[in-house]
Amino acid sequence: MTKAIALILLYVCLCSCADTLEQRSVSGPVFGTSYNIVYEASSNYQKQFDSLFQVINQSMSTYIEDSDISKFNNNEQVEIDEHFIKVFEASKIIHRETNGSFDPTIGTIVNAWDFGPEGSVEQLDSLKIDSLMSSVGFNKIKRFGNAIEKVHPDTYLDFNAIAKGYAVDVIAEFLNSQNSSSYLVDIGGEIRTKGINTTSGNPWKIGIDDPNFDGTQSYSKIISLTDKSMATSGTYRKFKVDANGSKYSHIIDTKTGYPSKTNLLSVSVIADDCMTADAYATAFKAMGIEAITDFLKSHPELMVYLIFENEQQELQNLSLNNFPQE
Repeated sequence: MTKAIALILLYVCLCSCADTLEQRSVSGPVFGTSYNIVYEASSNYQKQFDSLFQVINQSMSTYIEDSDISKFNNNEQVEIDEHFIKVFEASKIIHRETNGSFDPTIGTIVNAWDFGPEGSVEQLDSLKIDSLMSSVGFNKIKRFGNAIEKVHPDTYLDFNAIAKGYAVDVIAEFLNSQNSSSYLVDIGGEIRTKGINTTSGNPWKIGIDDPNFDGTQSYSKIISLTDKSMATSGTYRKFKVDANGSKYSHIIDTKTGYPSKTNLLSVSVIADDCMTADAYATAFKAMGIEAITDFLKSHPELMVYLIFENEQQELQNLSLNNFPQE
């Protein structure tokens, strides 16, 4: 064997070793919650994930004072990026499809009820809510290319009900660009999968939590999820208790400005992408069972699982549009 051939073989061997696929797992805090990403690849993409999270935060986090969305909410001029535009345009479509049940301009009311970054409004009553609601409405925001402006100066934009799902999609699309054939991306319970779990050789298994108000965790059901996304919205994790001991939800009724009053405790939505699943899960929580059932007749692409209390205050569940039974 000549020296040249030996060097070539050594190079091929080193490249093959470097390109060995393995299942990797990274996790950490992000967006006020946590993430867990399991993926098959030949490289560790932790730095790339962190960089993408930072860009999305700087674009759409209402908790960062100099983010693009915070500047907009503070009536400053801002040039929005491609992430902001994609979420804005998707929000506009889902707002229209749900007849306004999904509305990111409800942020002013979310803050008033102390579920947002601005803090609660003192002595919140019907007159104050009516006043705040005058700034709510997706038609009160106009976009012209990378520019965005308000019709009403007090309109407050909050993408919290869609941005986590979008971030899941961004990570998933990055992994797709790296030709990863297997992954599970989970940010705060919003999930997107591809392929199978290569460690077990089985489809990805996803648990849907029981609506336990006491903070304990148990599963209503466990399903297999392949090449799909799922998001869940519920009142059992994020709620407040007033002076009379009554619970009220962080899901605000966009028509009234009051926390959603419904027997629905949990809504899980499966869709092709996580941004869509995330937004519809929030909208459905405010719509109620009958409206959801009617809506899904013309949206076969969405699969939905509901957990609710019946008239006897017993837990029941309902699977719609062929939601997985496993």
